[in-house]
Amino acid sequence: MKRVFKFKTMLGLIGLLTFASCSSDFLVEEPKTSLTEEEVYGNEENIQLLISGLYTQWRNTKQDRSALIFTLGSDEGKQGGQQVQENNVQAALDKYHGALNASNSTLAAEWNKRWPVVSAAAKAVFYAKSDELRAQACFIRASINFELAMLWGPIPIIDLENLHESRQPLSDVFEFIIKDLEFAVENLPETQEDKKIPTKGAAQALLGKVYLYAPEESNVRDYQKAIEYFDMAIPKYSLIPNYADLFNTTLYQNSSEVIYAFQFTNLSPDNNMVQHHTGSRAVADVDGNTYFGGYDLGMPTDYYAEEIWEDGDTRRNASIRYDFTLPDGRVPRITWTGQTDELGPHTKKFEDIRTQGSQNFWYSGGLVYYLRLSDILLCKAECMNELGETGAAVNLVNSTVRERAFGGNLSEANAWSPGMSQDDFRNEILDERMRELGFEGWRRMDLIRTGNLVEFVSERNPWARESGTIQEFHNRYPIPESEIKQNEAINEEDQNPGY
Repeated sequence: MKRVFKFKTMLGLIGLLTFASCSSDFLVEEPKTSLTEEEVYGNEENIQLLISGLYTQWRNTKQDRSALIFTLGSDEGKQGGQQVQENNVQAALDKYHGALNASNSTLAAEWNKRWPVVSAAAKAVFYAKSDELRAQACFIRASINFELAMLWGPIPIIDLENLHESRQPLSDVFEFIIKDLEFAVENLPETQEDKKIPTKGAAQALLGKVYLYAPEESNVRDYQKAIEYFDMAIPKYSLIPNYADLFNTTLYQNSSEVIYAFQFTNLSPDNNMVQHHTGSRAVADVDGNTYFGGYDLGMPTDYYAEEIWEDGDTRRNASIRYDFTLPDGRVPRITWTGQTDELGPHTKKFEDIRTQGSQNFWYSGGLVYYLRLSDILLCKAECMNELGETGAAVNLVNSTVRERAFGGNLSEANAWSPGMSQDDFRNEILDERMRELGFEGWRRMDLIRTGNLVEFVSERNPWARESGTIQEFHNRYPIPESEIKQNEAINEEDQNPGY
């Protein structure tokens, strides 16, 4: 990434430092544009400021519209009808038509948000003297590289000791991710007072997920190793009794179940703004200060909202809003857009009741979850099933995630059968992950790693079904045209097949 890494990234790093501490003495001694690398990275205090800025920039990839982009085009999430009409480039994420190409600006924006953070983290890893600070930077770099590699395939490896600016084989990319997380496991503490900083448990949980999720072509996928890391993390956390409380912004949100979450408040600029894009446009048209209003960008598919739920599952009404009666009794109606889905089911996990009657729903500010215990329990069960321990995997799911889902009293009718086949478990666990983790950012990766993206999306996503153009090459997003033009080490022939 010669141009991007050496020029654009250096300016980005100075920006990160500025954001982290605008009043720091070293930033005002001379103009920022004249700072040398030695001055920026010459002492540990500056590295600390750099990493503090990294957390903000990483969090920004889960803020506003960005929190939903990768959920669109799945069998879990879709765009609302008005959104599809308004923006053909954005609509391509669900329709998989010709506008899903290298010049797609929506995807390019997400790609471009991540690389400055990766590059800055690489600087912090290289220059930090403290192993704990280096471990924090390793965790951030590994997390973003994991996401990039799962969604785009082979990517550059940004390591100042062994820099590879061209796209590298997935085997090398995932070994690099694992190396970063192993260092994080060894050097992060068990607890953090500042919740934006990851713990040892977070690194262990994510490393287990990497061993489960790594594409088969990487030769890294290892179910036994995944279980080993999950078992290190699991005892440190516990499920809270009531699933709905996970999304109640008036309660203490960093509960015993949270392994890592992006920290937001309902005050700008720390508001996550996600409800602005997940709530109902019809509600917004009646009252812009109703906490479940919004503009229909990210909506559940019928499969998620209607088809997968079982009677008695408390997660349904905790996850999906079906009733749009305003708190004062008013009932909204379809607005000028004429889209009937305005009052169709909407996800409610990002609603922030603190804004009711006083602030626009744009000020939503609940946690955006990255790693939760229930996710790790389901991942462990999946690994156990793949290793032939289906009965034990069934028992793990029944005794933890499903027991909580059914109010702490799982009946025989709702319990999974211990005699379930390995193939049946594979099918059931994907539905269970959607019920438990819908709109929490894992569905597209789940479909990619299990080879189900094309089949499930073509059947369950209405825009993809209508278009009829999704193909196997859509398992990867296109490398942005802007990257190909700017990066001398990535050329047109390096583009993902099909684009």
